[in-house]
Amino acid sequence: MAEDIEIDLDDLQRRMDGAMSALKQEFASLRTGRASSSMVEPIMVDAYGALTPINQVGTVNVPEPRMLTISVWDKSLVGATEKAIRESGLGINPVVDGTTIRLPIPELNEERRRELSKVAAQFAENARIAVRNIRRDGMDRLKKAKADGMSEDDVKIWSDEVQSLTDNAIKAIDETLEHKQAEIMQV
Repeated sequence: MAEDIEIDLDDLQRRMDGAMSALKQEFASLRTGRASSSMVEPIMVDAYGALTPINQVGTVNVPEPRMLTISVWDKSLVGATEKAIRESGLGINPVVDGTTIRLPIPELNEERRRELSKVAAQFAENARIAVRNIRRDGMDRLKKAKADGMSEDDVKIWSDEVQSLTDNAIKAIDETLEHKQAEIMQV
């Protein structure tokens, strides 16, 4: 019976990978002084009485390193799209030209870079916490398995595996954070 008890490492790995992908998505929304279409993805436009993602009311393009353009498909939504961008907190002033909205990305000052670097560190810390919670869940399963008859040696082997997954995930988060902070601080 004790041999039937097993911990699902693939599930733990999948959940840790999910924490990493959430971190990458949060990092993509940080403005680094370079234009990226992911900067405007969280913006919702009041279109036809419902909040709609900005990429569903127009085409988002990056024609230059410091310029985003949004070609709004329906001319009646240009004003609502411009308003949504202004109210988004991105700190970007949209320029309307017919059905095209241009978003010039201003250069970041040193203070703002440090601020964004701290925000990135907070996102990474949240991801680390998520990974540690997943580790704790795995260890709790091991404690239950031990109570159900798993041997001490098996518990040790499984806990080493869970810890190895955790260490690898934390290392990947730290490397991603280091890369993002370098990108933010780059002038």
